[in-house]
Amino acid sequence: MRADLLLDALNSGATPAAAETRENRIEDSGKDAGGRQTEAFHPVVRTHPETGRKALYVNPGHSVRFADMTEAESAPLLAYLFAHQIRGEFTCRFKWSPGAVAFWDNRCTQHYPLNDYHGHKRLLHRVTLKGGVPC
Repeated sequence: MRADLLLDALNSGATPAAAETRENRIEDSGKDAGGRQTEAFHPVVRTHPETGRKALYVNPGHSVRFADMTEAESAPLLAYLFAHQIRGEFTCRFKWSPGAVAFWDNRCTQHYPLNDYHGHKRLLHRVTLKGGVPC
């Protein structure tokens, strides 16, 4: 763990939610990560490289536990952080219309989609840009 941060968290591509997303991507693109499991420790609070603002860098799909803690020890604090980051005052609702495009900076924003488009098809094209190491 880095001395300048309170906590690091293990983020894993092997969680059930991450595995489902990966399976959907393989179905769409036919590309796989070659069976390798991706896990890394990242800071729980990261600093945006351009603005210097702090943001939570955990999510229920990938964040497994804190460094030097078990999953059971980590679960209550992670649950609190997951609930905190989706509070109404931190959200932006986008009003879709024909030809609309939405994008966000994953270095300071999380995509938390609501299934509120019943009866309509949702077409999503995802582009992920190579970024730097979270700090």
